[in-house]
Amino acid sequence: MTSLFIELGTVFIVASLLALFFRRIKQPLILAYLLAGAVFVQLYVGDLSTDVFHSLAQIGIAFLLFLVGLNMDIRVLKEVGHTSLFTGIGQVLFTTLIGYFLVLGLGFSTITAFYISLALAFSSTIIIIKLLTDKNDLEALYGKISVGFLLVQDLIVILLIIFIVAWDSGTLAAGDMFTIFLKGALLFLIAILFHHTFKKFLDVIGKSQELLFLVAISWCFFLSMIAQWFSFSIEIGAFIAGITLASLPFKLDIANKIKPLRDFFLILFFVVLGTQLSIGVLQEMLVPAIILSLFVLIGNPLIVMILMGILGYRSRNSFLAGLTVAQISEFSLILITLGVTLGHISEEILGLVTLIGLITIAASAYMITFGNQIYDLLAPYLKVFERKHLYEKKLTLHTKKKKYDIVLVGYHRIGYNILDRLRKKKMKFVVVDYNPTVILNLMKKKIPCLYGDVSDHEVLREIKNFKPKMIISTIHLFEDNVHLVDYFKKYDKKILIYGTGKTVDEALDLYNHGANYVIVPHLLGGERVADLLKHTLKSKRELHHEKKKHIKHLTTMDLPEKV
Repeated sequence: MTSLFIELGTVFIVASLLALFFRRIKQPLILAYLLAGAVFVQLYVGDLSTDVFHSLAQIGIAFLLFLVGLNMDIRVLKEVGHTSLFTGIGQVLFTTLIGYFLVLGLGFSTITAFYISLALAFSSTIIIIKLLTDKNDLEALYGKISVGFLLVQDLIVILLIIFIVAWDSGTLAAGDMFTIFLKGALLFLIAILFHHTFKKFLDVIGKSQELLFLVAISWCFFLSMIAQWFSFSIEIGAFIAGITLASLPFKLDIANKIKPLRDFFLILFFVVLGTQLSIGVLQEMLVPAIILSLFVLIGNPLIVMILMGILGYRSRNSFLAGLTVAQISEFSLILITLGVTLGHISEEILGLVTLIGLITIAASAYMITFGNQIYDLLAPYLKVFERKHLYEKKLTLHTKKKKYDIVLVGYHRIGYNILDRLRKKKMKFVVVDYNPTVILNLMKKKIPCLYGDVSDHEVLREIKNFKPKMIISTIHLFEDNVHLVDYFKKYDKKILIYGTGKTVDEALDLYNHGANYVIVPHLLGGERVADLLKHTLKSKRELHHEKKKHIKHLTTMDLPEKV
């Protein structure tokens, strides 16, 4: 026990030190965990508790799949459903097919090529959502599509795990497949029956956070044990357990409580994978790892760009969405681990795919972070992926020859109130926003609008064609505000430009770039409260009157979705 405690302590100390370094260079922490495993093997002297570490790692995978099921947001697929399905399935098929022959060409066996090519086809939903959130692009069109086809990938890999486990149990004859589907249906039936039981005890369970946590954990383990009894993997049971709780009102509470537990065990999973990165593996597998990493970094984005080009998307959206598949997933590593456990492939292959993971995750993090800048450099060469009739053109409602006095960039919290005032004043204006849901809502109301991101030069040129006298930007990204101000001040210094800054320093910087006025939201809010206090400190009746007015205003606001 003492030995295990020392091993765990050493692992987490090494992992935390490496994590601090990787956070500093803005890299996903998964890289730190993988390297921690490699470092730990070199530092530790003695017999490693391999079986215990593997068991703890398996619990981490189960919790990961439990949370994937719990957060399975089918609404995202509904918004960009056909694009996500077509791109997600198409990318997995083409990556697997091309990758299979590439791996065979590198001298690997047929079964090994099958596993590796599948591992190259899946991308990390967790890492991509984190990077898109950091860029504030989760609500952008390409962000919605990316999350959509990543969910499709997750569903495919879950089905693959079921298939591989069934394959290992014997031949996949018609009778065997029928038995598998029958067991799967029975597992779902058990899950649904217990799901209805949960609903009956919602009041009792929901009142105690400790009880809620305990019941959720018990449910995950219970279905995982049932799944294993039905000859499925425990991960499948955990995934189904998550799905059955996804519609319950306290799913966010469950997710927030399970995440730290998942992270604890999942760190050990990646550390165990990192232990496969021995010097021998690096020497033997470095060349194949570099070749296959280049295929993932270049080939996967190209496949997505071609597929989205076929559907009629602009090269910019296709390119940025393509960058999100330029790395392999944690599920890729789980898939290879399963292959090693079942004896289908050797442990050296796990080392190879782990090395590919290190290279592609590190490189793609920078590619996604600086995606707009990379696109600007490559834009002239990427037009080949565009069709004549673009999907984005459908997300537009304005007269091409018409002039608009005011262009409102960003229809969200601040933008909504500004638009409301412009409509009351009956001014000629057009709204520009990068969220397709917002644009569709505006189109329904017959409000002139244009889908686009102001970091895109083509969108700025379209705005320039409106010949505006004033541009009001309510978007909160400082770089985009600077880009907007610089572009239009060079075009016509007479145009009045309102920008938005999150801080005083950003506001002063925008003024230096030539902005006529800069909105600082939190300062405006403070000024409004201070102004309100002047009139209400002496009279509670006035404050009560303001309260009633505010409630009426809030309840009658017709805000866009997710504002």
